Amino acid sequence: MTPFEELLKIMQTLREKCPWDSKQTHQSLKKYMIEEAYELLDAIDSRDDQKLKEELGDVLLQVIFHSQIAKERGAFDVWEVIETLNEKLVKRHPHVFGAESAQEALSKWEENKAKERESVLDGVPKSLPALMRSQKLQDRASLVGFDFESIEQVFEKIEEEMKELKDAIKGGNTKEIKHELGDVLTAVVELARFLKVDAEECLQEANNRFERRFRFLERRAKELGKDLKSMTLQEMDLIWMESKRFDYDNPQAY
Repeated sequence: MTPFEELLKIMQTLREKCPWDSKQTHQSLKKYMIEEAYELLDAIDSRDDQKLKEELGDVLLQVIFHSQIAKERGAFDVWEVIETLNEKLVKRHPHVFGAESAQEALSKWEENKAKERESVLDGVPKSLPALMRSQKLQDRASLVGFDFESIEQVFEKIEEEMKELKDAIKGGNTKEIKHELGDVLTAVVELARFLKVDAEECLQEANNRFERRFRFLERRAKELGKDLKSMTLQEMDLIWMESKRFDYDNPQAY
């Protein structure tokens, strides 16, 4: 028995005998697939090969789990998943498995996908993180010319949406505030598109910076024998500025 076949056998046994595994469904497992995917991303960023190996295994487990449930339903099994993937890879790479050039293959692939869609927005998952989904939706819309013509227009749009948000805040209507704040975020994602950067990645990096600097603030306050709750904002801001300098001087410290 190969390791892969052994894995399938273990999964089948767990479905038959484990009280928790036997109760799971495609729906109940959704959150675990998302969690494992994000843990895999953390492993990639950590550059820890042992961690990467473990997290790839956890993602693979989710694929096996869903395939086993589908097999029990009589829908398909993991071998059919692999066969479908093989066919898709060959079909999508005629420049490798055929005589077409890479550019010809890409153009044909986009044409075929466009024919399959009722809308250019089809195929963008609703479960994607909001920033990522926004950028993908805007990318798709731009394929048919629904796009700004210059970055100046994008900045004008951001200013317009900011004004509408300020007006909504003055009005005090929570529903309108959420609506306008969403429009501001959408316009900022549009700016990311024009700058050819990934909005989701930008915010994740900003989150990481914030976490590093706030932890620095906590440590420094503790060294000074102070409690953050008793410190003034001005005192905390001085340490915050110190944390930014530490960040710049020690990019590999974290």
